[in-house]
Amino acid sequence: MSKPKLASKVCVVCLRPFSWRKKWRRDWEQVRYCSKRCSGQRKQVNHGLLNNEKEAV
Repeated sequence: MSKPKLASKVCVVCLRPFSWRKKWRRDWEQVRYCSKRCSGQRKQVNHGLLNNEKEAV
């Protein structure tokens, strides 16, 4: 499979696009984060969004 034909998604934390990797072949549908770093930061991002929503109300 050549790189231009690989599936891609957008990371829900950093909002950057990332491409399919062989290690994700079994569970590509469940992959939401581009890296372990983003996976670890998901709670911090969600917490920040909640704080911003409270200020807006």
